[in-house]
Amino acid sequence: MFDLRPSRRSALRALAGFGAFALGAAACGTGGTDGTGASSAADSPAPSPLADGARRLGAEWESHARTFMSWPALESVWDEDLPYVRQDIARVARAVAEYEYVVMMARPDQAAAAQKACGSGVEVIPLAVDDLWARDTVPVFVEEDGGVVGVDFNFNGWGGKQVHTNDGEVGRQLLSKYRIPRVQAPLVAEGGSFETDGEGTLLITESSIVNDNRNRGRSRDRIEAELKELLGMEKVIWLKGVRGEDITDAHVDSLVRFTAPGVILLDRAFPGTPADSWSRSSDQAMSVLSEATDARGRPFEIIDLPQPDPDRVSGYSDDFLSTYANFYIGNDAVYVPKFGDRKADSRARGILQEHFPKRDVVQVNIDTIATGGGGIHCATHDQPGKPVD
Repeated sequence: MFDLRPSRRSALRALAGFGAFALGAAACGTGGTDGTGASSAADSPAPSPLADGARRLGAEWESHARTFMSWPALESVWDEDLPYVRQDIARVARAVAEYEYVVMMARPDQAAAAQKACGSGVEVIPLAVDDLWARDTVPVFVEEDGGVVGVDFNFNGWGGKQVHTNDGEVGRQLLSKYRIPRVQAPLVAEGGSFETDGEGTLLITESSIVNDNRNRGRSRDRIEAELKELLGMEKVIWLKGVRGEDITDAHVDSLVRFTAPGVILLDRAFPGTPADSWSRSSDQAMSVLSEATDARGRPFEIIDLPQPDPDRVSGYSDDFLSTYANFYIGNDAVYVPKFGDRKADSRARGILQEHFPKRDVVQVNIDTIATGGGGIHCATHDQPGKPVD
């Protein structure tokens, strides 16, 4: 799947012996075409109204009220790179804020510095966080009864690989601040685990959730049934993923992404890269998806999204995440990494522009985030709704 292996400062910095998160058991709160033949998300019809009490997890290309992000705080994780990863996060926040409202969570004693770095176009709120991975720590927002609820998936440091005491409380604290009803899931998972078309289809890697480090004793069938109920899914498509070689256990959001119902971009290793467990994971995903249909019975159109040449990227570490698939779809723009391989960067930008013709494609340098094993999608989390003025 990836040329170079992400691990969010990997298990080398993980704190051994961190116990599994103790779970609460129950809820506590309440087309057109783009010229290539592919359906464009920008031209997709509006979703149908929900029946009373039904839930729906929308697609990322639908309207956002705001984007949440987190200001990294852990010197124990980032060491001398902490100032540089903060520069990357501020750069992403400013880029997104050109098109939609951005809320940056920061520890109270770091809020002023975060505000200075991000500028006046970003709202910084004092809320205790540990690291930048808002995709995983912020609840998954679903529609219900004409409003939005937040499903809190009990973040536990990716299966106890790192201690994130504050990040484990982000769901409760953030939902309380914005007066959004909270549903506590009976599962442990992260937002990067889920990819949906907004029409009832969910893509997920088995390695990231059918795993004793998160959901000991739960079968895949049981987890699938719970996800369907929690997120309003009709069909779950399981990809194998890769177990134990990065801190996330291979989240789906760096492997496959929807650009419209029935249309998928698939991360592919740079040509000539020796086969490994990650490229085999991509091959396995292709095999599954080429034979699958979505919740509406449609076969998938699958487009390769090739990685850059690892010898030409501007950043490097053993943990470097060199996939373009970890892009973020905003209200009027799509945000994708710029890795320094000009040919590959241009190709990725062109592919995304074809699939999002009504949005600007904004490339952002995130070398330090990528060095830590993450991407733009990992660092952002959308709240659906009418955009905040």
